[in-house]
Amino acid sequence: MTPADLAELLHATTAKVLAERGLDASVLPETLTVERPRNPEHGDYATNVAMQVAKKAGTAPRDLAGWLATALAETDGIDSADVAGPGFLNIRLAADAQGQIVADVLAGGTAYGNAGTLAGTRINLEFVSANPTGPIHLGGTRWAAVGDALGRILTTQGAEVTREYYFNDHGEQIDRFARSLVASALGEPTPENGYAGAYIVEIANQVIERRPDVLTLPAAERQEVFRSIGVDLMFAHIKRTLHEFGVDFDVYFHENSLFESGAVERAVETLKASGNLYPKDGAWWLESTRFGDDKDRVVIKSDGNAAYIAGDIAYFQDKRGRGFDLNIYMLGADHHGYIGRLKAAAAAFDDDPDTVEVLIGQMVNLVRDGKAVKMSKRAGTVVTLDDLVEMIGVDAARYSLVRSSVDTSIDIDLELWASEGNENPVYYVQYAHARLSSILRSARDLAVPTADPDFALLTSDQEGDLIRTLGEYPRVVASAASLREPHRIARYLEELAGAYHRFYGANRVLPQGDEDPAPIHTARLALCRASRQVLANGLGLLGVSAPEQM
Repeated sequence: MTPADLAELLHATTAKVLAERGLDASVLPETLTVERPRNPEHGDYATNVAMQVAKKAGTAPRDLAGWLATALAETDGIDSADVAGPGFLNIRLAADAQGQIVADVLAGGTAYGNAGTLAGTRINLEFVSANPTGPIHLGGTRWAAVGDALGRILTTQGAEVTREYYFNDHGEQIDRFARSLVASALGEPTPENGYAGAYIVEIANQVIERRPDVLTLPAAERQEVFRSIGVDLMFAHIKRTLHEFGVDFDVYFHENSLFESGAVERAVETLKASGNLYPKDGAWWLESTRFGDDKDRVVIKSDGNAAYIAGDIAYFQDKRGRGFDLNIYMLGADHHGYIGRLKAAAAAFDDDPDTVEVLIGQMVNLVRDGKAVKMSKRAGTVVTLDDLVEMIGVDAARYSLVRSSVDTSIDIDLELWASEGNENPVYYVQYAHARLSSILRSARDLAVPTADPDFALLTSDQEGDLIRTLGEYPRVVASAASLREPHRIARYLEELAGAYHRFYGANRVLPQGDEDPAPIHTARLALCRASRQVLANGLGLLGVSAPEQM
């Protein structure tokens, strides 16, 4: 019996008990929550349903809890139900009913934990979107790991997810990038506000290799060649780096296409026609305060050029035109203002602001020997995705970046994440999977039967704890999806690995010496197979490998 099954049983039992006593069953919420108590001595699961509904139904919480305890104790699959405190209900499952969780995991396989809560929802998930003016820095790297994991998690709930990279190839930053390449090629100092680092030298040399005549061209034409080829080379490097990090996109959307296609101009004219764009001081302003923003925003500057928000507005319209029900933007720590302005833009188009969702990610710092690591070998300024992977590897990099809520800054201890020991969270989880894989290989060698496991034999405290932890996985995945918090998966995996290691330390899974395989070995082997499956499923959602051996 899974937690969801128990919640349904509890709902039905409560409705029945209330009706039998002439009380109002309509006060029952649609779904009831059952949780694992912090102290396992209090039972397998606990609920406060009696305190939630008793007074509304016209009775006392402890009375309702007592009636529920009596009714549940007579129900198949329930071993006991006891009242605690002002009306809490502690429930213990029968071993065979609890073991059904193991059967569900084995039957579900790679699909265990999936649900249809977002079925039919088309989601545009935009993340990373780093300017093609340099390698991806740590902030973008965090979004690469978190965004990819979130896309995987949303897919488990039935959503149709399009991963999109917004390619900022329009504006002043591209001009500064091109001027930096030209200066490098000519052996001149980096221009003011330009880009520096070994990568600039490398790309400038590659442009010259492709166009040996480039330095003989007139200045304007020369800069255009460096801009065009340089941006392509830089973006190719970004794509390659992301791919090696396990992150690929369905769509690479070019900002410049919004201007070339006239989409920006059409969006501006639509807003003018609706009266939501007004002239002031020679510029055109979006009346975004009317829709909850903290201030109005300039869309067309007084010199006639489009402000950055003009592209954002047209981009939102383009996404909606492509049929996306929800548009998730994953932005850096300095982009809080985008939450109000993007929602206001949606409302200005007479669209639903809730079709826009903005997630803000905080800073990432690297630490070695207690000191901050700030410089990159290649970029020369900030540490990059390539640097992090070189230091600790792809798996540790992804896991370390996903493990904490994105609204908090994180310090990555390079020595810790490169270590091979239980203090390293990703090693701890992966080692559990590898140990389980080893057990399964040994079980095949010993010909331990796998058919028809008797889950009623799994009665030890460690077995029960491990089974209940497995049963939590679907709820954790659903919460990670609805709250947009992939870190919940990582924390759960560490809890599961801990439950497994405790189980392994207290229970013999395989026959020893001349001992013949027995039903208890088959049951425990099934529990191991289920644990291995859930660890693999969760690691897969984070884009982290599940090794067979370590």
